[in-house]
Amino acid sequence: MSYKGLSGGQYKPLSEDDVASIHDASLKILEKTGFTFESGLDETLAMLESAGAIVDRKADRVYFPRDLIMAQTARAPAQVVLCSRDSQNDLDLTGDRVHLGTGGAAVKILDLESGDPRPSTLNDLYHLGRLVDHLENIHFFLRPCIPTDIAQDQYDVNTFYACLKSTAKHVMSGVNDINGLHKVIDMAAVIAGGKEQLQARPFISVIASFAISPLKLCTLSTLIMQEANRNRIPVALSAAPMSGSTSPITMAGTLTQLHAEQLAGICICQLTNPGAPILYGGIPGRANLASMGYLGGAVECGMMNAAIHQLSNYIQVPNYNSSGLTDSKIPDAQAGWEKAATTLLAALGGSNFVHHAAGMLESMLTVAYEQFVIDDEIIGMCGKVLKGIEVDHEHLALDVIGAVGPGGNFMLSDHTVDHLRSEYYLGNRISDQTNREQWENNGSLDARTRGRQIARNILAQEEHSYIAPELDQTIRERFNILLP
Repeated sequence: MSYKGLSGGQYKPLSEDDVASIHDASLKILEKTGFTFESGLDETLAMLESAGAIVDRKADRVYFPRDLIMAQTARAPAQVVLCSRDSQNDLDLTGDRVHLGTGGAAVKILDLESGDPRPSTLNDLYHLGRLVDHLENIHFFLRPCIPTDIAQDQYDVNTFYACLKSTAKHVMSGVNDINGLHKVIDMAAVIAGGKEQLQARPFISVIASFAISPLKLCTLSTLIMQEANRNRIPVALSAAPMSGSTSPITMAGTLTQLHAEQLAGICICQLTNPGAPILYGGIPGRANLASMGYLGGAVECGMMNAAIHQLSNYIQVPNYNSSGLTDSKIPDAQAGWEKAATTLLAALGGSNFVHHAAGMLESMLTVAYEQFVIDDEIIGMCGKVLKGIEVDHEHLALDVIGAVGPGGNFMLSDHTVDHLRSEYYLGNRISDQTNREQWENNGSLDARTRGRQIARNILAQEEHSYIAPELDQTIRERFNILLP
């Protein structure tokens, strides 16, 4: 049973007045504090200035009037559909609809055979896509690891190629430069049957980390963001401040700064191409002030990411955010509780596109094949919570209770058989529900070992390419594809 696209919104860490206060404070930041910027954004600054923004080039500062922000925010689509190639896994990012999937840019992977960390490769990325394609509770495939075995100038097209070949689910990734973005769009257009077909059903999207927190425009990522806007490729406006480091230590302060950063990004996108499909990409995090590192598994990250959906919903823009991170180095109990807490909070919060929810370890530095299987189970449980309890004549079972009567047994009831596989979450077989004797007879395996077995079994199946042979040949003739 698929739990994709169920409605959250039951958990609201902010009151309506809180949301309005944060929004108003963010507008004040944009008007009075403004943004700074890197060099090389002359055309973007000229566009903002002609639209009514105040650009102080001597101070490297741009100020956004409230009316400009609200007018451009109103142009952003309230619905964004991120398509799949098989039409079975389309993501309708509307309202409180929840979708959870992979994410990250890990540079290490736990080897499936040895369990030891090693650099992640292009082949790993391909096989992780194959694995996710079989895990029904993981709703999309955002590139989870970096192929460290290829040159950086070959990264963009090869990353997307490996993902698109391995899964029919929606594919998202960052790109290194505009030339790489153009190659990715051209390759995807070959698969789609043309650029217009790709724009009509976008099965790829890109991440643009346009904001360097606090309140600074990154030149390269801003230009990539704008080029994606011009080509009507959906783009997630990623900004990831860490409270206590690149944003205020308080959660409300971090959310206020992050909302201001998102409003500025949305304004730039809609001035670039009105109606461009975008995702409000707030990813609030927490700094470890003892080490100045990132605390991925902090429960406050789950709380703030749920609040992000409230803020994006307030301006009616679908959101992209984060859950499922952990500071644990291996798939263990700590990883389990940190992932379950943040993913359940993001799901109950109603977040639309939740990445990092599967596979991540060591504060985004590492992924593991078996962790994707474990997280598929966690995401499925969260989906079951969103589905809720169905109450109608059939489920109240008054007739069944009357027929069985006092002192009876429901084990052999037709009603039990009818609902056995639909009423309760059955999982992907990684959760052991046998008694101790059976568990011992099966080898006394822990969850990590069971996850590795399931991953191996999936990857041992016959490979299926989601790029047809004739299209694959065309792509390989036009681009330097490195995956065998």
